[in-house]
Amino acid sequence: MNLSLRIARRYLFAKRSTQAIHVITGISVLGMAIGTAALILVLSVFNGFEDLLSDLFGHFNPELKITAEKGKTFEADSVALVQLRAIPGVAVLSETLEEIAFFEHEGSQDFGVLKGVDDSFAGVTGIDSDTTLREGRYLLKDGARNGLVLGAGVRNKLSINVDNPLSVVTVYMPEQQTGLLDKPFKTRQASPTGTFAIQQEFDSEYVLTNLDFVREMLEASPNTVSALEIKGTPGADMRKIKQKARAILGEGFTMKDRYEQNEAFFKVMQLEKWMGFAITSLMLLLMAFNTIGALWMIVLDKQRDISTLKSMGATDAMVRRIFLLEGFLLTVLGMAIGFLLAGTLYFIQKNWGIVTIPDGFMVSSYPISMRLSDFLPVCLTVLGIGVLAAILPARRAVQVPAFLREE
Repeated sequence: MNLSLRIARRYLFAKRSTQAIHVITGISVLGMAIGTAALILVLSVFNGFEDLLSDLFGHFNPELKITAEKGKTFEADSVALVQLRAIPGVAVLSETLEEIAFFEHEGSQDFGVLKGVDDSFAGVTGIDSDTTLREGRYLLKDGARNGLVLGAGVRNKLSINVDNPLSVVTVYMPEQQTGLLDKPFKTRQASPTGTFAIQQEFDSEYVLTNLDFVREMLEASPNTVSALEIKGTPGADMRKIKQKARAILGEGFTMKDRYEQNEAFFKVMQLEKWMGFAITSLMLLLMAFNTIGALWMIVLDKQRDISTLKSMGATDAMVRRIFLLEGFLLTVLGMAIGFLLAGTLYFIQKNWGIVTIPDGFMVSSYPISMRLSDFLPVCLTVLGIGVLAAILPARRAVQVPAFLREE
């Protein structure tokens, strides 16, 4: 073992001349441990929220969405649909058509997006699950009656009771033909059957119904769609599916995976995550002053040892290296305890949810998700701060003369 490292390790656990040095050293290690645990837990909480919201978005946004580059709709060729469904990795493909509409119910009115979906849409998104369906049923057509599954925000604005079988919503949509000033809107009635709650942006805008109802209101052909939405099999590579879909459909289409559909949101989440990391790192930097104090006290305590080493031929570089390694070892010890502390708190929160969230949110406790990729920046940050904290005490150690005057 390197001589400097052996001496540094010995100093770490050696007996001190006063008990105060042990206390200061213990406080510095504890500070590093708390700072390390805080960094890991801050990143894990942001990861938990990101996973939670990604899962919720997955109940409305597909894994791959294909839209036209120009215009709002396009004609979905039946042969192309068969080829798309046959792509390896494609589990379900859904046709959807959406348009802005005006809704009225017993004097309450609201604008929103009427989205017509086929029978495969629930298989693509899982919107009919207990996680997202808050009231009523996921029923888009009941015999000759058209059903509406409303976002919670739209439902509240229209004051609809979905449990009332007599409730009726009037849907207005602009006539596609021009020049009809006496009757500019096409009007149809539908029955509210359920309410979904995913995310405020979706909840306050979207109303789901069957695809044929929207095509009929838009006077569109049986093949008209605004998007093709795809769900992959578990472990499927969306990039390969996207490439093969483009080869089938050709140019003129935009294909976005789930991240690209919500790119702005996820970028904000990442920015907030690393801003939280930076703020916590500043807290750790303040805690590093304890490490500086502990190492400074060790240097003062070991002046006679340093003098002896120098008289035996130790160079200034070796003395400096000893105390830099001393700071490194203190930091590693604190970091190891911090990882253990963070793992313990993570396990408790994951299984028992001791840190709760006020009522009204979608979960009762803070979500948390620990990722191995977060440990590298945490390690580099903590070790960097620890080594920086050791620079001043190491310089002080170099200034100790080879021969100390007897007091």
